[in-house]
Amino acid sequence: MNQDYIVPNEWSLIEEGFQAEKVKSSESLFSMGNGAMGQRANFEEQYSGATFQGSYIAGVYYPDKTKVGWWKNGYPEYFAKVLNAPNWIGINIEIEGVPLDLYTCKSVKDFRRELNMKEGWHKRSFKAILPNDIEIEVTATRFLSLYLDEVGAIKYNVTPINKNAEVTFIPYVDGGITNEDTNWDDAFWDVYDADTEGNFGYVVSKTNKTEFHVCTGMVSKIFLDEKQQQPTPEINKELLKTSFGYKVTAQKGQTASIEKMGGYVTSLNHQKVNLIEASMKVLQKASGLGFEALLQKQKEAWAAIWQMADITIEGDVKAQQGIRFNIFHLNQTYSGKDARLNIGPKGFTGEKYGGSTYWDTEAYCIPFYMATKDDKVARNLLAYRFNQLEKAMENAEKLGFKNGAALYPMVTMNGEECHNEWEITFEEIHRNGAMVYAIHNYTRYTGDYGYILEMGLEVMIAIARFWYQRANFSSAKNKYVVLGVTGPNEYENNVNNNWYTNYIAKWCLEYAAENIEKVKTDFEKDYNRIIDKTQLAAKEVAQWLDVATNMYFPYSEDHQVFLQQDGFLDKELITVENLPKDQRPINQKWSWDRILRSPYIKQADTLQGFYFFEDRFSKEELKRHFDFYEPFTVHESSLSPCVHSIQAAVLDRMEQAYTFYLRTSRLDLDDYNKEVHEGLHITSMAGTWMSIVEGFGGMRVREGKLTFQPRIPKQWKGFSFKVNFRGQIVKINVTQNGTAFTTDGKNDLTILLNGKETLIKANQ
Repeated sequence: MNQDYIVPNEWSLIEEGFQAEKVKSSESLFSMGNGAMGQRANFEEQYSGATFQGSYIAGVYYPDKTKVGWWKNGYPEYFAKVLNAPNWIGINIEIEGVPLDLYTCKSVKDFRRELNMKEGWHKRSFKAILPNDIEIEVTATRFLSLYLDEVGAIKYNVTPINKNAEVTFIPYVDGGITNEDTNWDDAFWDVYDADTEGNFGYVVSKTNKTEFHVCTGMVSKIFLDEKQQQPTPEINKELLKTSFGYKVTAQKGQTASIEKMGGYVTSLNHQKVNLIEASMKVLQKASGLGFEALLQKQKEAWAAIWQMADITIEGDVKAQQGIRFNIFHLNQTYSGKDARLNIGPKGFTGEKYGGSTYWDTEAYCIPFYMATKDDKVARNLLAYRFNQLEKAMENAEKLGFKNGAALYPMVTMNGEECHNEWEITFEEIHRNGAMVYAIHNYTRYTGDYGYILEMGLEVMIAIARFWYQRANFSSAKNKYVVLGVTGPNEYENNVNNNWYTNYIAKWCLEYAAENIEKVKTDFEKDYNRIIDKTQLAAKEVAQWLDVATNMYFPYSEDHQVFLQQDGFLDKELITVENLPKDQRPINQKWSWDRILRSPYIKQADTLQGFYFFEDRFSKEELKRHFDFYEPFTVHESSLSPCVHSIQAAVLDRMEQAYTFYLRTSRLDLDDYNKEVHEGLHITSMAGTWMSIVEGFGGMRVREGKLTFQPRIPKQWKGFSFKVNFRGQIVKINVTQNGTAFTTDGKNDLTILLNGKETLIKANQ
């Protein structure tokens, strides 16, 4: 059974009723972020039940020393930990001296929380009877400001219901936090200053080893029935923590409130010596505006995001909630403003996986940001990788590669590999292909060939050098082979000739050669500069093409399909429908040995290649491969259902496409993989967007033109989305009766609709 306690709603996540066993899951689902920092939906007041406190700052990490039993040459020195940052949200509440703690209250009723995705705020309300028999009503609202992205704002109301009561608000900032995810229980933070100045309290800390300096600050205002009060605070300064105590007496039915502005300023954006001053300045600005005015700016900022990014679905509330939940979290995680940042697989919702960047960004996220923002945002994501090219060369060199070959990391913060599972670190080399595919995808969509001249070709050359050296000639097969790899399907390690890896290697070599030739012919000055910088010899390109032309692909004549890898047919081929439900998910029920010997596929592998390169295969070939591999796929990677949804739509299997769409869009909401308490699957959320736009919308770019082949599930009355294509905003509205297109650009736009040229007149 999947969880189903989230109330279906088109624009909000709503939870009704307090369930202690759901607290950690809700902390993930109701998380907030603004691109610069993020916060799990922890309670502001103290809570003694099971909880996962999580506050995160974009770009701040700790290199936790790798923990392995047996060190191997080339092993990453560290595993980058996304850091749990000092806690800024804390407001302990005491009623007549008794702490408010929902875990120890005599009763909690009318508990409700809402994450309003349209406007970007989180609200929690409840009535509680404390151990001293005082009943109170509480409403707490908070958001992370898009207008001032170093600030979060909280409005916390307490109303005594059955008697007058002294209410004590104790806002604090606390540097004494630890990570859930740590190898050696090292201290990640060193707090070196904690103090107050007027109503401003702060903690200044730095990360050990990486030396990121952070000032966590707060300012507060107290109100009675919305009239500001001036109670004299009790100031408490500890080694790692600063707090104020504000006491006010509220009559029965009177509301006591605190407005708290808090957040982070960091040495990424400020001089270390100015952090305290910068924190005070931005928080006083926020406090001067006040909670309501800052909230209004939040609503306006989210309205602008939704204006472009929204996807509407008519007639299916769960499907609508799912896609908006995905789009909301993608925009919370990455704004595109800072080229030093990227899209971590958990975003700001948890610590699992470490690192900030996987191949997910290139394979899944770039299409979303490219089509819903402008070219600059996607270009920043590509520039992020170009800026780490030297590190990628160092990574390859550690493994014995030469001549400027590059191996991009599986997991990274700064370009260095920092993943500590050897079968992934050394073997999941297909990630290199995603780097080049993203350049191809970006250029095809935007028409910006300038990126290839400025940065992209250098990346392609370094990656082609890697693939050339990684393949070796098999005399027995009279072909080039790629041995000892792990494909996207991580349930097969150390296999030979993974079809997807071999295919993307071949494609990368050909694509690099093709672009070298184009630059040589059309951009001589750039060509000379790049050849000089990379020291590329003419014979190298000929050698690459020899490998590409003679690459080996395992194939089964009996099944008429490419084999996922050489030994796939040696397995006991029992399909998923014959796997008992109590054995799922197998990654939580089975030994790794048993998984590796099974035919079960964690995520689209061969089909991932068919998705990337669909123009190179016929519909009949796709059908054969889909029918062969899908029955063995357990979809225990969040990145799997979206690819299957798109391909089922291509094959006009709309019921299957719809089922896979619901699975990808509600993966976390319905907790399919029983792990939502650890955080959300942010990067796969971009796959959800693709499953509508590329799957049901049938959108592709071919020869510089947008093409569409719309299809609609029978469960929907209609759906619509917008894309920004080369500076023109195109809106697509699909119903059961047909499809309408509008553009608000200044020029007419010719598209291909179901293979026929169609003209969309400007502003019509």
